[in-house]
Amino acid sequence: MKTFLMVLLAIDMLAVVIVMLVGAIGLVDANRSGKTSNRLMRLRVALQAVAIGLVVLLLMTGR
Repeated sequence: MKTFLMVLLAIDMLAVVIVMLVGAIGLVDANRSGKTSNRLMRLRVALQAVAIGLVVLLLMTGR
């Protein structure tokens, strides 16, 4: 169970980094709408919340 949660956490953290990079690259693109940037920010926040939840689960299973 602990290994499974660690793998999920690693995948989630990688997804957070990818969404952050896509958002940062989107800041340079003048054609991108504000809606897209807002959607990416919401996705990043949701992924970070999932990561925090996985860390809490890992801490609870570690005892």
